[in-house]
Amino acid sequence: MGGTFDPIHMGHLILGEQSYEQLKLDKVLFMPAGNPPHKKNRIGRAADEQRVDMVRLAISDNPHFELSLAEMNETGYTYTYRTLEELKESNPDTDYYFIIGADSLFAFEEWREPGRICAACTLVVAVRDHASREQLRERIQYLSEKYHGHFVILDTMNIDVSSHLIRQWIAKDKSLKYYVPDLVISYMKENGIYRKKEV
Repeated sequence: MGGTFDPIHMGHLILGEQSYEQLKLDKVLFMPAGNPPHKKNRIGRAADEQRVDMVRLAISDNPHFELSLAEMNETGYTYTYRTLEELKESNPDTDYYFIIGADSLFAFEEWREPGRICAACTLVVAVRDHASREQLRERIQYLSEKYHGHFVILDTMNIDVSSHLIRQWIAKDKSLKYYVPDLVISYMKENGIYRKKEV
């Protein structure tokens, strides 16, 4: 599962756990994406190292969750197809699944090399309220035919929380209890993350 995880929240963790259960995975890799050099010091956001620390804390008590730094490179620019191809090259006997949200499914053709992504993995689509199952099925059929991809719809509850919403709540001093792991809440408080206004 890739993402900025700025910050990681319970929605990410539930998605990872349900993917693990439904697809009978060996483990789930959480892969924070790097920030490009020109976005290194975004006001109101966490630094790369802080985002990595928060993911590490959030998954620390789950033996089948693992942190991967495959997308935290110096340039900040990573493409999913390259990451997946490198993983496949390193572990040719492993089947990879890439977990995405419904919004990413509808924007999939805008990604770099969608055909190569499909060749390297099975795409796991998490359902959100913003798209009906019928719309998802139509989109999956279209993409499957065009890119010869394999897509799976994840049977998951809709957790309507986002990192953007969490940052807004922090700015308003709202409680994050049950939305963000306690260790991550403590870390954010100790390091004063997300207290400045975003630009």
